[in-house]
Amino acid sequence: MKKQYLIIGLLLGCLQFAQAQFTLDGEFRPRTEYRNGFGSIIPDAADPGFGISTRARLNAGYNTEAYKFYLSLQDVMVWGENRQILPYDQNNSFAIFQAWAEIALGKGWSTKLGRQVISYDDQRIFGGLDWAQQGRNHDAALLKYSKGKFLMDVGLAFNQDYSNPTGFQSMNTAYNTSGFFSYKTMQYVYLKQAWENFTGSFLALNTGFQKFDTSNAPDGVNSVQTIGTHLNYSKGSFGAAANAFLQMGDNVDGAYLASLDLTYKASEKVGLGAGIEIISGNDGTTADTEAFFPLYGTNHKFNGFMDYFYVGNHANNIGLVDVHVSANFKLGEKSSLLVKALNFSGAEALPSGEKSLGTELDLVFKKAFNGYALVMGYSQLFPSDGMYELKGVSEAAAADMQNWAWAMLVIKPKFLN
Repeated sequence: MKKQYLIIGLLLGCLQFAQAQFTLDGEFRPRTEYRNGFGSIIPDAADPGFGISTRARLNAGYNTEAYKFYLSLQDVMVWGENRQILPYDQNNSFAIFQAWAEIALGKGWSTKLGRQVISYDDQRIFGGLDWAQQGRNHDAALLKYSKGKFLMDVGLAFNQDYSNPTGFQSMNTAYNTSGFFSYKTMQYVYLKQAWENFTGSFLALNTGFQKFDTSNAPDGVNSVQTIGTHLNYSKGSFGAAANAFLQMGDNVDGAYLASLDLTYKASEKVGLGAGIEIISGNDGTTADTEAFFPLYGTNHKFNGFMDYFYVGNHANNIGLVDVHVSANFKLGEKSSLLVKALNFSGAEALPSGEKSLGTELDLVFKKAFNGYALVMGYSQLFPSDGMYELKGVSEAAAADMQNWAWAMLVIKPKFLN
């Protein structure tokens, strides 16, 4: 009997050890949206959009002293996109969202290889774009170093889209994928140092975009450099965060982004915020663009939740001045309400000379339950004359109401932890 108890104890110990090494979790996130001016001015003659999408993920991780491995499988489903009894996914939305290994090299060094989320600081230049059901990832190799409160990442990527992987020689290295700043090559260095109340980081990023000659043959890359810093200070009830970035390179000259955000915890239940962000644009007076684009950040997080700027749009256009105030109310132990107002104007004038673009009001309510959460939002845009001109819809043709509403359920089960 004692041997039986010993064997059972050993089995339970091994099982506990295995579970400590292996994790398995998931995510189920359906979201309903009513779009009546989301992303751009909607004409009065157009019908509002309404639909439901679901993100489903299954994530597996395995950790040893020598390496870490992570795999995330994902499908994004729009309700009704597949006809009944269809034997395949019509929109081919199933994907491997992440697949990487991080190998320990000793003395604070490691390397992380594969498809992964790259996210730093407030996610202004690099972010996971978690709001989008599909998210954002990179196929890259990182060399990482950390010691105490200092860390350094060096990232490298070389992208290829050949359809015949049996031979590199016959395929050359042309990268035909385009749109949304898909890059051929990427190199960056990221440094971060933390102190008691202050953190500072520095990013130097070079991205190369495939270019072709007049005969559509590959002709090298157009390179763009993004260099800047993120600073964060927090002490007591007060906080401050700042960004300062420059962009330059082939066809880009003197583009910049600068921002300052202040926060103040007025009480246990009320947090206040105020800030300004200035992003340079293109006034058309030079051959090279002076318009900054925040590239691979979580851009939905910035410049209003209705995504009128820098979310797959507003590239090489007039810049933006975003002045905003916010209040976050803790309604209970598990619920909160965010209220944010933003005023937009162009950093440069439109052809008419107009700069004023309008004001947006964003509301987000969150409620946590036992094992899941409900998040709901409402946004309304009050456009100025400049917004109608910018989006190419006259005020007379535009709908009287420009708004967006959504509700999202978030369930993240942990199968093994």
